[in-house]
Amino acid sequence: MRRSSLPPVACRVAETLIARGHHGVIVCPETPTPTAVAAARALGAHPTAILTAQVFLLDDDPVLLLVADHHRVDLARTGTRLEGTLTPAPTALVERITGQPIDGTAPLGHPTNLPTWVDTALAAHPEVWAAGGHPNTVFRTNFREIIRITAGLPIEID
Repeated sequence: MRRSSLPPVACRVAETLIARGHHGVIVCPETPTPTAVAAARALGAHPTAILTAQVFLLDDDPVLLLVADHHRVDLARTGTRLEGTLTPAPTALVERITGQPIDGTAPLGHPTNLPTWVDTALAAHPEVWAAGGHPNTVFRTNFREIIRITAGLPIEID
């Protein structure tokens, strides 16, 4: 899909990617990708190479966790690692602070930068795929690059 035909929110993500030194190519798989397994199938990627951007509240402050989709965030353990209490952020808050729909939340391109942590399990893959800011939009990256372009910190999430 050409950038001009991307939804405006995905164009903002592409612009942010380019500004941070990424190629900025966002693609729309031909088949719908409502789940990480469907996205992996459509992209020819391993399901564990799909990154999900999840917003949580750490002691009432929003934070972003970039998680290998096969991992489920253990709130107590991850909260302890982050030295606070971690709770899921309400959908309305996620959409307001990211400016993106919850089912297409990208790891960047938000109106404000969120403190970000990146699941170290993503380092096992030479490439990972992340949402492009809108449902059924994705971009390719890798663990080192996602750390760089998001200013994220690595963390074990299990």
